[in-house]
Amino acid sequence: RVRPPRPAPPGAAPPISAVLFDRDGTLIEDVPYNGDPGRVRPMPGARAAVEAVRGRGLCLGVVSNQSGVARGLLTRERVAAVRRRVEELLGPFGVWAVCPHGPDEGCGCRKPAPGLVYAACAELGVDPARTAVVGDIGADLAAARAAGARGVLVPTPVTRPEEVAAAEDCAPDLLTAVRRLLDPEDAPLGPEDTEGPPAQEPPRHRPAQGPAGGAP
Repeated sequence: RVRPPRPAPPGAAPPISAVLFDRDGTLIEDVPYNGDPGRVRPMPGARAAVEAVRGRGLCLGVVSNQSGVARGLLTRERVAAVRRRVEELLGPFGVWAVCPHGPDEGCGCRKPAPGLVYAACAELGVDPARTAVVGDIGADLAAARAAGARGVLVPTPVTRPEEVAAAEDCAPDLLTAVRRLLDPEDAPLGPEDTEGPPAQEPPRHRPAQGPAGGAP
C-alpha cells in the first residue's frame, strides 16, 4: 500500500512531488569518467531510498554532469550503458538529464547551473519548487537553489568541509535524506546532522573544479 504524504504544517514548504538524484557519489560509487557498467556499485541505502520515493508515488529522476564526453574519455553510448546498469540495480527512473559538456563551454545545463533541474522537471511535469535534488557536492545544491528547488547534501569522502558548512539541508546518508524529505516534520534537516564525510574510507579522486563546487 502506498502511504500518502502527511499534510504540511502552516507556513511549511510545499510537499515535494519529485526527487532528483545526482548519479556519481550519490546513487552509485564515484568512479571518475566511468563508462563500464561492470564497475557500477550502488551507494549504501540507494535501493531502499529510491524504493521509498516510489512507494509514495513521487516522480524520480537523475541529473548528472558527464564531461567525460566532451573530454573524449566517454561516448554517449557508454554513458547510456551505465544508465541501463543503474536501472538494472535500482529500478527505473522517470527521466535522466545528463550534461555532456565541459566546464569551459559555458552551457546552462551543467551543474551548478540549473538547466538539468529545469529539464528534468519539465520532462516529469513537476514544479521545481516542489522538487528536491539530492547530491554529494556543492554544485548539486547550487543547481537546486538556482532552479528554485530544495537541495539536500549527503556528504561522502570527496565532499569539501566548506560545502557541508554551506549546506542548508544535510543528512548523514541517502536513506535518511529521503525519509526526511518524505516526512519533513519528523526530523528537520540541518548541517548539524553530519560532521562531514565518513572517515573510514580514503578519499576518492575528485576532478578539478571551480570555486562554485562544480562536478565532473
